[in-house]
Amino acid sequence: MYQFFVAPGQITDKTVIIEGGDVNHIKNVLRMKPGEEIAVSNGQDGKEYRCGIVSMEEDRVICELRFIKEDGLELSSRVHLFQGLPKADKMELIIQKAVELGVYEIIPVETKRAVVKLDAKKAKQKTERWQAIAEAAAKQSKRRIVPQVQEPITFGQALKQAEGMEVKLIPYELAEGMARTKEIISNLPKNADIAIFIGPEGGFEETEVAKAKDSGVEPITLGKRILRTETAGFTVMAWIMYQLEE
Repeated sequence: MYQFFVAPGQITDKTVIIEGGDVNHIKNVLRMKPGEEIAVSNGQDGKEYRCGIVSMEEDRVICELRFIKEDGLELSSRVHLFQGLPKADKMELIIQKAVELGVYEIIPVETKRAVVKLDAKKAKQKTERWQAIAEAAAKQSKRRIVPQVQEPITFGQALKQAEGMEVKLIPYELAEGMARTKEIISNLPKNADIAIFIGPEGGFEETEVAKAKDSGVEPITLGKRILRTETAGFTVMAWIMYQLEE
């Protein structure tokens, strides 16, 4: 079944209105007809609004709300991925897969070893592109929310933003052995905010790791092999999903 996202105000007690680019997709790409059923989410409350297409106008699709599903598809804790800016288009892949694995929010971070440097204009354009990728991935994976992608921030700002989060982890090649990492992952709390810091190509500098430790971020290991920046994030997200999935 196809799923679409709409603003909360487009859902009423009996009707759902779809506007924007999805209208053309429904009419001319999927070639759907009145009577067919679709799933709609508002990207915020975690609910699925099941509805049937009633009519199609030039700039909107009008649907009848049939029932609401509240089946808890989201992880029981909110995972915030603080991702060091990678080269080329790797960020797009990272966002896509992190959304599929259940991430709550993605925050691009400017680090000392990050090759990519974005001015305000480029950062805004990139973020809009990244947000569109997050929404597409949320649709594909049947998420009930669209994870938000922030504009890039500094490493210091990232540590400040994660200050009040219950769990804060940073994969680091000099961290303790796997036993400690397994202990942390197996005891992840539910209904918590979890911050994951992933370095860019080349990883974090020692001074950044030291600052992270001073801010209460705990180093973990990802094993004996050195992983690429995109693989590191996928690995931690997969561990967290395995532990928290119900």
